[in-house]
Amino acid sequence: MFLIIAAAGPHRDPQCISFLFLIAGLQLAEPRVPALATRRGSVVANLLKMGLGYLIILHSGGASGGITSSYYWILLIPVVSAATTLGVGGSLLFTVLACATYLSSLLLIDWESKEIPADQVPELILRVVSLAVIGFLAQRLAEANRMETRRAQAAAEQLAEANRNLQKAEAVARRSERLAALGQLSAGLAHELRNPLGTMRGSAEMLRNNLPAGNEVAAELAGFISSEVDRINSLVTRFLDFARPLELQPQPAELSEVVDRAIAQLERDTPRQVAVYKNYSPDVRPFPFDAELIERVVYNLLLNAVQATPNGGAVTVKTRPAEGDVEICVIDRGSGIPPEQVENIFNPFFTTKKDGAGLGLAIVSKIVDLHGGRISVESEPGKGSVFRVFLPSP
Repeated sequence: MFLIIAAAGPHRDPQCISFLFLIAGLQLAEPRVPALATRRGSVVANLLKMGLGYLIILHSGGASGGITSSYYWILLIPVVSAATTLGVGGSLLFTVLACATYLSSLLLIDWESKEIPADQVPELILRVVSLAVIGFLAQRLAEANRMETRRAQAAAEQLAEANRNLQKAEAVARRSERLAALGQLSAGLAHELRNPLGTMRGSAEMLRNNLPAGNEVAAELAGFISSEVDRINSLVTRFLDFARPLELQPQPAELSEVVDRAIAQLERDTPRQVAVYKNYSPDVRPFPFDAELIERVVYNLLLNAVQATPNGGAVTVKTRPAEGDVEICVIDRGSGIPPEQVENIFNPFFTTKKDGAGLGLAIVSKIVDLHGGRISVESEPGKGSVFRVFLPSP
């Protein structure tokens, strides 16, 4: 556009052409140069374009001082640029400046020897009004575009949030399906194992009781059989606990008391020297939940945290309100969980412990799901883990 104006315009003065190319350079550089792409940079660029446009008007106006210049419209370039980048205030400011800049040419006329013909006064008014009208229309159009952009951004953010929620719901549904299928398998397998395990243990006891005195090796082996059968039997019991349908019995209860009972049981069951710190929010009021099942949830999370923490370390359990829910947070500074394993830790039979069955967190997830809540984990290897349980609180 500027090349055409320079080649075919009514005034091909070298200075006018150089000023035109300077305006074109600023117009091209403004959205591409970081310093000019800011609000302050846009103001500076538009002021420079206004000044260059004024010089073009002066050079092309001849003895009339620029008021008759055919390039008066060049002042629309900073006006439209301001409307698109600076909003209502910037558009109004540069519209007023453009009108004032053009009318300032009247101050350069020698009124003693010249005058404006009466038939040219409407033309002068039309030029000034056209600058204001086009500035107003450009601002309205730019504002409409900005509103559409904001709507599109809001719609995109809502769509992204909906996609995230859908992915979470799909993950929960897949986990629930896996839990249901594995629960049925565990129940059938556990019932089938119970009878032979009882026979094996009884036979081992009879064998040990009927061994002749002095046969220490056979007695030790019989003891091994009994202890391993007990271990398998304990594992079968946990399978049944996982597979057994749970029936919620929600009653209004004090969450801090439930957490205290879980901590007391943990201290009785584990010999590890790990301190457990409590941080209960007084804003958590009694609300309905199954106290016995939530105690199991807290106990399992605390047990995992204590087992991941070296002796002399500490585990923190916190409660607080959280946007209509109640949050139970268990924090440890132990070994952490590798990122590739975080996705699987709530799956049944997934464990990183030598003697683990991989059912503790699966049962935790099942109980939380039954309450209509959710569970999340944040972990970093070598720095510890944070498990958060959110329970709905009416």
